[in-house]
Amino acid sequence: MLKAKIHVFLKPSVLDPQGQAVTNSLHSLGYDAIRETRISKYIEIKFDENDEEKVSKQVHTICDKLLANPNTEKYAFELEAVRD
Repeated sequence: MLKAKIHVFLKPSVLDPQGQAVTNSLHSLGYDAIRETRISKYIEIKFDENDEEKVSKQVHTICDKLLANPNTEKYAFELEAVRD
């Protein structure tokens, strides 16, 4: 069994209003050294499959078609062997 650990994040050129709101709140709490906050998504998917190449292709397809907007987001993932 393999688990995909997927991070979907905004491209650096895309404004992150949610991240800016968090930065502003942190500044109001006295954390003045914080320059920027970016919000991202973390997703885990377990596969009943042990073929890393096959699962990797599936994860790319899933991210491209569903999890990440190619216009504004990028993604990265790693695969991990797991026991059920």
